[in-house]
Amino acid sequence: MSDVTRAKHGRPVHHGRRTVIGLAALFTAVAAVETVAHLTGADGPALLVISVAALAATAGLHTWWTRRHGHAPPTSDTGARPLPEGEQAGPSDRSAQAADTEAGETTETTLWRMRTTVQDQPGSLAALCTALAGQRVDILSLQTHPLATGTVDEFLLRAPGTLEGSEITRAVAGAGGADTWIERADAHDLVDAPTRVLGLATRTALDAAELPLALRQLLGRCTIQSRPAVPVGGGRGPEGVPVEGVLEDTVMRLRAPEGGVITVERPYLPFTPTEFARARALVELDARLGPRVPRGQDVLTLPEGNDITVRRADTGDLEAARAMHDRCSPRTLGMRYHGPVGDADRYLNHLLSPRFGRTLAVQTASGRIVGLGHLLWDGDETEVALLVEDAWQRRGIGAELLERLVGLAVEAGCESVYAVTQSSNTGMVAAMRGLELPLDYQIEEGTLVITARLAPQGARGATRAEAP
Repeated sequence: MSDVTRAKHGRPVHHGRRTVIGLAALFTAVAAVETVAHLTGADGPALLVISVAALAATAGLHTWWTRRHGHAPPTSDTGARPLPEGEQAGPSDRSAQAADTEAGETTETTLWRMRTTVQDQPGSLAALCTALAGQRVDILSLQTHPLATGTVDEFLLRAPGTLEGSEITRAVAGAGGADTWIERADAHDLVDAPTRVLGLATRTALDAAELPLALRQLLGRCTIQSRPAVPVGGGRGPEGVPVEGVLEDTVMRLRAPEGGVITVERPYLPFTPTEFARARALVELDARLGPRVPRGQDVLTLPEGNDITVRRADTGDLEAARAMHDRCSPRTLGMRYHGPVGDADRYLNHLLSPRFGRTLAVQTASGRIVGLGHLLWDGDETEVALLVEDAWQRRGIGAELLERLVGLAVEAGCESVYAVTQSSNTGMVAAMRGLELPLDYQIEEGTLVITARLAPQGARGATRAEAP
């Protein structure tokens, strides 16, 4: 071991001092031998040889003892020494992984969201946690929803990758859990409930069209329908609901800010009073803020050189949209609305309302609207629809609108979008094919429905767990 290495590891090096002490001992020994020989008359050289041999034996014994105990840590040294490069304190990940491999276990894990009902009595939650621990399931978060007859516990779990959801629910049922519901989760679910609710409230405050999406993300997989107080084309509107709303097992009804009704339905999984209160608070926030739409806009240049502006539209653009209808041919309006041309204006108020989706408008430099694109929330599905004024068709406006609407659908977490048109509408078919997405076609009596899949279906499919 070099001097530098010995000093780096905290062991002092004093070679010079040891040399001086060794020489002093040698001279002292020679002087002592000479003195003894002079006093006793003994043979000086023989006595010197014997003394040197004894001294060598003593030095050898000291060297052997030092090497044997030289690596023992000093008992009085409390200073921390750096570890050799590439090593770490405590058990290494490599050794831990080796131990897991020897035990036949895998380090891959899966996130699950689980909801179960337990009796409201001491020890019920502890029994549930013990059962999950027995399956090596880690509880990342827990929310409780008190009921009149029990408590609904909602868990975010991290389980071994080889553990199936059915195995988790069997363990929970054995610990007293009932009406268990489990589904795959992802990294977005790691955000705690208060933070998630505040984020949804912020999105709703910035854009009125976010309310249905916020409710869907708040309540999980559910169907949301908005019904206006006065239906398009006249007729009887939905039955009114009280200001505080109505909760009926798997269905909740909330009064929309415009006077209509928002219906939220989740099959097989009843809503809790806590979820109902959260949903009602979001709707009340939306009602207090009133109509609002982000006013961002993009200026694009068409191939022939004309500049157009693409922006969000709302009911404030109603008159400009009606003027565009007047400039459109009956054939163009018929392909868009699939009904009597005279009824086209009646749909505009509904289509432009941010409550039912998002609308993009294409505007010329003079301020005239020449195109509209709609992304409509239709229960748990999403519809796209386009209308471009005759004089501005076949310039790429429809494709630009459709691409932007699909982008909005992806941001909203939609799995697919569909377009309803006539089989003779080659422009719409070409625009859908231009998306380069998987398409499904359904034709019935001249009506063509084209569905574009944005994400794999069933990626986060939920299943209702049956007790064994």
